[in-house]
Amino acid sequence: MPADRLSALDIAFLCLEDETTPMHMGAVATFRPRKRVDPARLVTLLAHRAEAIPKLRQRVRSGWPLLGGAQWEEDPGFDAAGHIRVHRLSDLYGPDPLAEFASHWIAEPLDVEGPLWNLQLVTGLPGDEFAILLKFHHALTDGTGAVEVGFGLLDDATVPAQRGNGSPLPRPRSPIDALLETATSAIGQAATSAGIARDVLRAARPYPISPTATVNSTSRRVGFVRMDLAEVRHIRRTHGGTNNDVVLAVLAGALRDWMINRGQRADARPLRALIPVSLRGRDTERSSGNVLSGYLCDLPVELDDPIERLKAVRRAMERNKQAGPSRGAGALPLLANRLPGSVHRLATRMAGKAAPLLFDTVVTNVPLPGLPLSLDGARLREVYPFVPLAPHQAVGIAVSTYRNTLHVGLQANGDAVPDVGSLSDAVTKSLSALYQRCG
Repeated sequence: MPADRLSALDIAFLCLEDETTPMHMGAVATFRPRKRVDPARLVTLLAHRAEAIPKLRQRVRSGWPLLGGAQWEEDPGFDAAGHIRVHRLSDLYGPDPLAEFASHWIAEPLDVEGPLWNLQLVTGLPGDEFAILLKFHHALTDGTGAVEVGFGLLDDATVPAQRGNGSPLPRPRSPIDALLETATSAIGQAATSAGIARDVLRAARPYPISPTATVNSTSRRVGFVRMDLAEVRHIRRTHGGTNNDVVLAVLAGALRDWMINRGQRADARPLRALIPVSLRGRDTERSSGNVLSGYLCDLPVELDDPIERLKAVRRAMERNKQAGPSRGAGALPLLANRLPGSVHRLATRMAGKAAPLLFDTVVTNVPLPGLPLSLDGARLREVYPFVPLAPHQAVGIAVSTYRNTLHVGLQANGDAVPDVGSLSDAVTKSLSALYQRCG
């Protein structure tokens, strides 16, 4: 596929976009400066670096509606500074002014007629710290690609380009060989796609309706949670699994307490999470857009014992990994990427409304490097990522690991979850309960 063409999955994310389901990812990063912050200087620096990132200069140009295709094109009137805003916090917002401001910021849709990103510089944090709030539309890239783009805004954080494996160039093929290879690949993809579609239908849960399903809303609430990476590793060494298994078990415990505190039954059935899986580096083609599949994982909120929850998560994730990211209902993004763009324009928004039949929340892990990062000499302290809310879902969860801390970004439907702080507290409590069982 040409580099300037949007993939079918990119188009699907655009088709899901409306004012109640904005399809952008976000991140809130805080920095500790060594000198007094000059907002004008930072805006100039950020705009200069953004100008040098080709992806940030592009906008979508749609093809004929019936064909459904779309391309990236350079925005002739691109002005990076026009995508950057400055805000100074005051004491008018309450106990957590940054989260309050971020809640309003994340709720605002991006202008899909222009370059699909926005940056907010926020000053006035305690200790003269400042924050960068950055969001990209999911059509622009996936989480891993967003990290690569975000690196270009930081000091000396150039991401090395992927190199070839040094293998010799393939010998020229005859037209017959090329035709046979193409046909074989098409047949294989068709069989895989049919298998995914069958698994999606089997995994759908038409009854009872998801206990966390809700009416779409333009309101959003965000929460920030910190988890000590040393505690997560200690739990993993004691009870087995991976760091990711431990995090999922902690989130299952938090969602259980949160549901009970809301007067909902937690023992009716497990909640199901869609866990995006990056396929970057696995495909033969490099793509600047979305290169995703996914797993479906039951979060055992019906189990009261935290160790049993961890064991159940481990079993579920082991089954997912044995099947691989190209199979099962969680591979829905792969199936979406093989459908024509015209199908997405006609059916994706309607199909998106059925998301609660397949999963209850999205839990994604955004990889970050372990090296110290900075902006204009100010040391990066925290990075809280945010995943878009799927239609009719109450909460989405994103996790990033930076240095010795796991940062959990909670994005909730503001009408369904007006007090996201209760869920934040439940995450901290769930980690503590699991850690205390390590002896």
